[in-house]
Amino acid sequence: MPTAHRSAASPQRLRIGCAGWSLPAASRSHFGAGDSVLQRYASRFDAVEINSSFYRPHRRATYERWAASVPDGFRFSVKLPRSITHEAGLRSVGEPLAEFVGQVEGLGAKLGVLLVQLPPRLAFDAAVAAHFFAMLGRRSAAPAVCEPRHRSWFEPAAQALLQRHRIGRAGVDPALPLAAAATPGAAGGVRYWRWHGSPQVYYSAYGSQRLRAMAQAALASSGDAEAWCIFDNTAAGHAVEDALALQALCAGAD
Repeated sequence: MPTAHRSAASPQRLRIGCAGWSLPAASRSHFGAGDSVLQRYASRFDAVEINSSFYRPHRRATYERWAASVPDGFRFSVKLPRSITHEAGLRSVGEPLAEFVGQVEGLGAKLGVLLVQLPPRLAFDAAVAAHFFAMLGRRSAAPAVCEPRHRSWFEPAAQALLQRHRIGRAGVDPALPLAAAATPGAAGGVRYWRWHGSPQVYYSAYGSQRLRAMAQAALASSGDAEAWCIFDNTAAGHAVEDALALQALCAGAD
């Protein structure tokens, strides 16, 4: 794999990347050569979040090909399908969940995280959540992270359930539905940030002051869990530049 453009290594147990591996033309000079965009992306970053799996399934062979094209230390986060999280609301999803896990297992050891993003309307139901997360744990040994977007998921009962099932909670920006959403939980050994862009979601770039604060938070938490920092402000191409800037800030703090 190409490594000529790789910067200084990130601090141990800290991964920085983007939602998807698209490389804007203005950023491509920061990356090494490769036979695919993913290979070029992986010459600089060691993590990526696959969001396309939310919208459509990918064959196991596709995941196998992606895994084979990146270095050994690279890891993928994969978002669960909307048919499970948004359409079914986590109910009666044994068969589609088994199909999804069978597909993503094509990543092998490079499967880093399963991301369970919930719709804003989905309130916490202890019985439904307990059944779903127990089923997810039986089907996959990969760490799982939940991004809840209804305020009931931030009540003590919901937090205790996530802890019991070793499900991390994503820390997000913008912090919705309440300020506590900005801080990730580390159940399951992963602290996972998703920065969607603000004030304009998916479009806004993060300035240097906010990136420095992000770097401090990520570095402070990377000792007790593997920290993932994912930029999802991809609509105007800012995710890659912000991830590169965060990478430089974290490397400079060594």
